[in-house]
Amino acid sequence: MINIVLYEPEIPQNTGNIARLCACTGASLYLVGKLGFALTDKYTKRAGMDYWESVDLHKVNSMDDLYSQFPDGRFFYLTTKSKKKYTDIKFLDGDFIVFGPESRGLPQEYVTQENAITIPMVEGQRSLNLSNSVAIVAYEIIRQLNL
Repeated sequence: MINIVLYEPEIPQNTGNIARLCACTGASLYLVGKLGFALTDKYTKRAGMDYWESVDLHKVNSMDDLYSQFPDGRFFYLTTKSKKKYTDIKFLDGDFIVFGPESRGLPQEYVTQENAITIPMVEGQRSLNLSNSVAIVAYEIIRQLNL
């Protein structure tokens, strides 16, 4: 099982696209902290289409709450500030992959973790779209775990 964590997502269309990806891959989706939209937002619903009812969706108040629910969980933090590539990780069933808000990324306390990883990009570019990033990493995990 894959666990996708969106920390304070801001753009409803991205979250809807990610929810659809989760429905199609069987991944669980954790929305953590303050959302930049309502889950009832028409753009969120439209992007997720009729897949929402198939999503294993969890709303969590904080990362600390998520850690307390899964004290033995392995968490990986996606950031442009790491040199460790996501392809260098041997993912395990049940890992948590944490993505930050679209406009600012994850807070410093997460990107300095040993488990901070990145998706390689051309030098000088800022970042990939959130839903694209989730898809890239999710399908690497699926490939590795033969799901």
